[in-house]
Amino acid sequence: MDIDDKISDDLSRRLDALASRSTLTRGQIIEDALAHGRSLAWQEKWIAGVQAGIDQADRGEFASDEQIASVLGKYGQV
Repeated sequence: MDIDDKISDDLSRRLDALASRSTLTRGQIIEDALAHGRSLAWQEKWIAGVQAGIDQADRGEFASDEQIASVLGKYGQV
């Protein structure tokens, strides 16, 4: 019996939505949850946060040159 046969319709929709917003398959999302204890809610929040950061960067809302220089100065050149 396939694991998808035991997942509720709600969880199945959430898995599909998460998979469509990430590079992961449904199986990888489930495996991550089981192997690393990352709940579906945690994964949804993580992907939303990553997307919010990408959206901010696309709008040019990123670290200023001064902020980047400050961090590089603090941690040294790599």
